[in-house]
Amino acid sequence: MCTTCGCGVSEVRTHDHPHHHADDHPHDHHHHDHDGEGPEQRRIAVEQALFAKNDRLAATNRDRLAGHGIAAFNLVSSPGAGKTSLLVRTLTDLGARLPMAVIEGDQATDLDTRRIKAAGVPAVQVNTGPGCHLDAGMVTHALDHLDLSAVHVLFIENVGNLVCPAAFDLGEAAKIVVVSITEGDDKPLKYPDMFAAASLMVVTKTDLLAHVPADLDRLLGNAMRINPGIETLALSSQTGAGLDVWYRWIDARRLHARRDTPVRHAVPA
Repeated sequence: MCTTCGCGVSEVRTHDHPHHHADDHPHDHHHHDHDGEGPEQRRIAVEQALFAKNDRLAATNRDRLAGHGIAAFNLVSSPGAGKTSLLVRTLTDLGARLPMAVIEGDQATDLDTRRIKAAGVPAVQVNTGPGCHLDAGMVTHALDHLDLSAVHVLFIENVGNLVCPAAFDLGEAAKIVVVSITEGDDKPLKYPDMFAAASLMVVTKTDLLAHVPADLDRLLGNAMRINPGIETLALSSQTGAGLDVWYRWIDARRLHARRDTPVRHAVPA
């Protein structure tokens, strides 16, 4: 669990200067018993406090985003599944007609943020250091560095990890799990919590189907076995196959968010 994995310090980078936020991910640093309380009891108490605080911040984020009519998507995957490539292709194809922004999570570097900004879209870098996922507090700080009145769709690209991000609500409208066909067709069975938490599974790199032993139908079936309500789609960021379905999915949720927002802004719907 994340209370023992080393998560703790987040760094939000904007305008080329760092902002440290070490208080958003509490840890227990006591190593002696109090009134007979053992390590297991302390661990459970810390985990409960951590998730309770995260859930409060996530609810605040969700209300804040809803107030601006923003559809926010939390993209999760294992490293190398193609999240950033899909994101850059999406930003490039839709940028002329759809106001978007990105919160980019990585343990180190701003390499992916540079790619996103090159597509002409505002982005905020969050470096988690030893941390293995984003949490709601990190997203709160990142939102402070975006002009939310000029955003319709917010993509939150999480740290590459199919374990811990499943447990942390960021305030998103939907959690999207991205899995490459090159990873095999058994990922949903190996990481059931992530697929159970996701609203949508996007299968990437389908242009490589002929070169790998994975079976697409089996992958889709395994995902639905874990989560019967999950939506699925398959695409290739390289060839463009399936991207039209992905864009329609985004548009439907964007329009829903804009319709439900109580405040209308200067940016046209």
